[in-house]
Amino acid sequence: MTIQTIDRLLMALIAVTLIASVIIAVTAPDYFHLTFAAEDRLVENGTALFLLVASIVLFRNALSLRQRGLWLATGLTALYALLFFFAAGEEISWGQRIFGWEASDFFAENNYQGETNLHNLMVGDHRLARTLFGSILTTVLLLYLVVLPLAYPRVALIRRLADALAVPVPGLRHAALALLASLVIAAVDVPRKWEVYELIFAIITTSIFLLPVNRCKTR
Repeated sequence: MTIQTIDRLLMALIAVTLIASVIIAVTAPDYFHLTFAAEDRLVENGTALFLLVASIVLFRNALSLRQRGLWLATGLTALYALLFFFAAGEEISWGQRIFGWEASDFFAENNYQGETNLHNLMVGDHRLARTLFGSILTTVLLLYLVVLPLAYPRVALIRRLADALAVPVPGLRHAALALLASLVIAAVDVPRKWEVYELIFAIITTSIFLLPVNRCKTR
């Protein structure tokens, strides 16, 4: 199976996920947030899986860059891979519920859900997930997914910077899907809808890392 075929399958999966999410949210809202998008269920586990796949793709890209002697790009790509591996682990609380081990005293006292992860830590009266991992991260992701694909071919400075930092640049199809997903998820009025948004992001990034616009610089 070619990379192009895998990419098309990922695009189709995003469309199916969005359509299914809307149908379930409208016809069975309780099922949506109690089962479909609940902890340790289909959506959350799918997000963790695709974050892990994205990490593996980045590690493979790093190895390819290393063989070409592009050491800076290799190091940066490996760093990106580690970040996505970290995100995958965070999504499932590093296997705490899967393997049934207890959180340490620190996480039991300072984590909003009493789990072994950083994104649910409490900083005073504020949840880290709502500040750093909420609006700030969402803004950064939208800039990456929507603004960068438009600016990369038009602004030489941004193009040089993205290539120098080995940043996989999304294509216009990724930008369109990110915008569509943002509008669809925002329009749905059901608890835990943003879990679906995270899944869509994980699938989109997997596609980007497989076939970035600047793949000759990042793969």
